[in-house]
Amino acid sequence: MKALALSLVAVALVAGCGSASSPAATAQAVDNGVPFDQALHDKLPPSVRNTGTLRFVTDASYPPMEQFAPDGRTIVGFEPDLADALGRVLGVKIQMVTGPFQTALDRVADGTYDGVLSAVTDTEEREKKTDFVDYFSAGTSIIVQRGNPSAIAELTNLCGHVVAAEQGTVQADLLHRSQSGCGDRPMQINQYKTNADALLQLRTGRAAAVLNDYPAASYLAEDSRTSNYYQLASGAQYEPGLFGIPVAKGNTQLRDALKGALDKVIASGQYADLLTRWGVSDGAVKNATVNGALTD
Repeated sequence: MKALALSLVAVALVAGCGSASSPAATAQAVDNGVPFDQALHDKLPPSVRNTGTLRFVTDASYPPMEQFAPDGRTIVGFEPDLADALGRVLGVKIQMVTGPFQTALDRVADGTYDGVLSAVTDTEEREKKTDFVDYFSAGTSIIVQRGNPSAIAELTNLCGHVVAAEQGTVQADLLHRSQSGCGDRPMQINQYKTNADALLQLRTGRAAAVLNDYPAASYLAEDSRTSNYYQLASGAQYEPGLFGIPVAKGNTQLRDALKGALDKVIASGQYADLLTRWGVSDGAVKNATVNGALTD
């Protein structure tokens, strides 16, 4: 996946580290201000209380939600900080473990991991496999090369062009649904294992656009390490929805404990602090919800 030197450069720029002007570079350690809640701890499944650990899988190629720090090992971003805050409320350690986005829900459903924290949009289809604890709101944006050489401003302008996306995402689904409006000028939709791989296609001119969730797209357009290569096609956000933490169906103890902890973090003000720290305040929600795709 990253055998070519060019791929390594793209990963370093997009997923490896923040710049001096980026939120990643100035983020502080999570405040200890949200207190431990014994009642919520007691709601956790016995296996979690016994080990004192929750394992969440993530694809750390999606700043500012999650990315690797300069050491190449530590995962930083809004979602790792949120995980830390949730763990403090619940009295457990939440480990962020890297893994493929495409199989993340399956690995939660089969018990390999306790949950996913990787900017997963809550959809009705995904709720058939897992339950979601929702914590953020965002839509999809179009990223183009700096200067917008293909003059793309909206989805319909993608017809006749090569477009890249990460496999298994709502962005890939949106592109396929949009094909019906292209007539005899269909898009060539190329899908890749990671978002960094998709962005490499755009940066090197092999794709005219990439679709990302707005926070990630906006980060690329504004961060000093990537803004010379990427810009937003427009300010539009298509099909806004909720990001959630998927947990296994039937694991209602964990689901309800996470919802309670998230509500505590929101009420404490720390949630707003973390959003501000990572420059994603536009995605704030007022309270946690469960399976919000079915209640929109």
